[in-house]
Amino acid sequence: MRSTVPILLVGSMAAMTLNLTGSVEPVAAKPPVKPRGATAQLGASIKEAVAAAAHAVRSSTASIVTSSAVAPPTYVVAAGDTVSDIATRFGLSTASVLALNGLSWSSLIFPGQELTLTNGSALPVVSEPQPAIEPAGRYTIIAGDTISGIADRFGVSTLSLLSANGLGWSSIIYPGQSLVIPGVLAADEASATVPESSVPVVDPVVETAPEPAPEPPAEPPAPEPVYSRYTVVAGDTLSGIAARFGIDTQSLLDANGLAWDSLIFTGDELLIPGGGAVSAPASAGGSITTLDEEMRANAAVIIQVGRELGVSDYGIVIALATAMQESSMRNLDWGDRDSVGLFQQRPSSGWGSVEQLTTPSYAARLFYGGPSNPNAGYTRGLLDIPGWESMPLTVAAQAVQISAYPDAYAKWEESARAWFAELG
Repeated sequence: MRSTVPILLVGSMAAMTLNLTGSVEPVAAKPPVKPRGATAQLGASIKEAVAAAAHAVRSSTASIVTSSAVAPPTYVVAAGDTVSDIATRFGLSTASVLALNGLSWSSLIFPGQELTLTNGSALPVVSEPQPAIEPAGRYTIIAGDTISGIADRFGVSTLSLLSANGLGWSSIIYPGQSLVIPGVLAADEASATVPESSVPVVDPVVETAPEPAPEPPAEPPAPEPVYSRYTVVAGDTLSGIAARFGIDTQSLLDANGLAWDSLIFTGDELLIPGGGAVSAPASAGGSITTLDEEMRANAAVIIQVGRELGVSDYGIVIALATAMQESSMRNLDWGDRDSVGLFQQRPSSGWGSVEQLTTPSYAARLFYGGPSNPNAGYTRGLLDIPGWESMPLTVAAQAVQISAYPDAYAKWEESARAWFAELG
């Protein structure tokens, strides 16, 4: 028994002890009982076996960890961290980090939370791997990465990184996903060197060094996206703006960091991918806005009613510019609060019923007003404004509309004159 039991115990204890990753705290034991006879010899053999196993663990650990940093006593959790990632980063066991912080395997951790990593003893630290660009100019996402963080790391703009990978502002990335890094490939490959550890040792007398493989041709960097800007006017919708510029709604949402349930307001400025302008209202003077079929039909009604009422050319131009600012020359059945129609007139303010105000010819008569004003005595049209003929266009339009944007009408004067010349 004395010759066999110690050998079995040494083998078992060594196998168990070599699997431990941290220091082994002694278990509180009962007061030792004084051994007698053969039992005393057995106990001595067991103690010797345990001591030998512990010494083997310490020797093995010392030989494996020779030049690593010491894990900090505490660590502040960052976005994307997990307990297992933190433990691996500092050469610790997940179980020991959980135990030191009173956590279970199902516990959640949060950014900003402080975790205890050591109980005062020095532990080896595994250096965190640095991100690298793969040979093909791509980068593989790791846990905790964000699009903006990757862009900053490689010195490119977030927008160009999104565009190069066909992503939007609301896209989600995952660990293991590969991204193209625009504009970085050529510089990185030109300066890349083979690590010394990967170069085979060759006897110069027996073999010759292999010819280096030719570098793959550098891909041209993805061009920076081109955008134009558009100022939202009353009656605009995201899908309508997208259709007007010949792009899909999702592209418009992505370019502006919007979602499908996002709201836009008159005066907002949107980025239009592609930089084109197809039948789109201009945000400032200097260009003539092209009218589509619906807009041309409504402009023709405004001109026809003005002619029937004997309104001057300047008065008709004012009406055209006003309708463009208020509704983008569209007969809307909705608007700000209860505003509807070409001129966004409000039933609650006494302009008329929704059915009347969404009839373009009736809405135009209300705007012009004068002797044939359908709301005589209730609402005031352009012809009811004393001295309107000598007023600037924006002042005359504002006198009728009482808009929250009194200067907005002026930017349509040049286009309104062109429409009148074409259709009048």
